[in-house]
Amino acid sequence: MAVRIVTDSSCDLTFAEADELGIEVVPLSIRIGDDEYQDRFELSVEEFYAKMATTSALPETAAPAPGLFEAAFEKQAAAGADTVLCICISEELSATIQSARNAARGLDGGPDVRVIDSHSITMGLGNLVLTAARAARDGADAEAIEALIADQIPRTRVFGALDTLENLKKGGRIGGAQAFLGSVLSIKPIVDISTGRVEEAAKQRTRRKSLQWLHDRIVADGAVEQLTIVHSNAPDLAEFLDIMRPSVDLDQVRLGMIGPVIGTHGGAGIMGACWVTPT
Repeated sequence: MAVRIVTDSSCDLTFAEADELGIEVVPLSIRIGDDEYQDRFELSVEEFYAKMATTSALPETAAPAPGLFEAAFEKQAAAGADTVLCICISEELSATIQSARNAARGLDGGPDVRVIDSHSITMGLGNLVLTAARAARDGADAEAIEALIADQIPRTRVFGALDTLENLKKGGRIGGAQAFLGSVLSIKPIVDISTGRVEEAAKQRTRRKSLQWLHDRIVADGAVEQLTIVHSNAPDLAEFLDIMRPSVDLDQVRLGMIGPVIGTHGGAGIMGACWVTPT
């Protein structure tokens, strides 16, 4: 039984990574002022941050229409899928998964579509999708892949050192990090999205200390798997890698850009890390 994978564009996988494993990526939409774009397909990551830097308007995101998911499911069926596993951004943060569920219910025949809440974002989601797609490529059946994902979800960690809380506050996604709002302006907040919602992780006085905290949190989990450093156009990526270098083999670390979906709500300058804790 052939299994194929569908996800949404908040996973922050590159087109090359998705194409290599036959992953179908459904785009959320990004609105900046009066203009609306399909994430990554009509607006690249670089273009997004350039536009965000030149406008005072907070970008907005919207879940894909069910029709986009229907088309993705049908495309995977045409490619030979008997079962489609659709792994989406956390339901706590987006209506995307509801759109996918509506699309799956609306299919007339076709493949068996199973929609999975990743309880994650950015490369926390991306790592889950890669795990599923590699297993599917290697011939695992749907039940085995679902078991792999169910095991990896609670071991997935996503932390971000933010430069500002303004985007989270204005976009209504601040969640359990609400307590940060009473902090003095010099505080550099660190959020934990490991459970699929935004929670307070730590407060540091300087950016350097927040990067050091992030390093220490990664190292505390020991021999982590699928470590990915992600950022939203952060100018101090090289500095963070220098902090990490004595502790981890950077050749085994994936580097990636946080795309427009997460960048809209977290703002520019995020330094983040996504990984899977050891079993």
